[in-house]
Amino acid sequence: MEQPTQPITTPLTKGIVISLILIVLGLITYFLDMSDNKAMQWVGYIIFIIAIIWSVNIYGKQIGYNATFGNYFSHGFKITALVTLIMIVFTFLFIYLFPDVKEKGMEAARKGMVEKKMTEEQINQAMGFTQKFFMVFVIGAILVFYLFFGAVASLIGAGITKKNPVQFNDGR
Repeated sequence: MEQPTQPITTPLTKGIVISLILIVLGLITYFLDMSDNKAMQWVGYIIFIIAIIWSVNIYGKQIGYNATFGNYFSHGFKITALVTLIMIVFTFLFIYLFPDVKEKGMEAARKGMVEKKMTEEQINQAMGFTQKFFMVFVIGAILVFYLFFGAVASLIGAGITKKNPVQFNDGR
């Protein structure tokens, strides 16, 4: 007797929903002027991690847990890749539309260099370099953080989701 199957929510759908949640959180953080709050910055990553784990678990339930660790991990990482891509595009557009974000980032970088007791010459040289490659640094940070945390969340999700793959007997 076959188990009734549920419609499977695709990684595309889950990725878009998770991205929209993170974008709304980012906009709230920006418009409430909470961008400097370190704890608030981590809230987005925590939501992202929980969402990926939850997505893998839901996928397992939708397919009757008929998958392997690799299948579950793959599902989670597809969502991760999509969210990462969407967040890069959003961040690029956001910085273009709100250039003060870049200015605040540059000022925070300067403040950090002053706290590290760097000389004015070192600070000016580093600021010039940072100004020139600002978007590269931002996109690189998004890639590293989202892909790393997404891979970890996919591993956790795949590890904790029940696995009961159907074994086919070929009659030999």
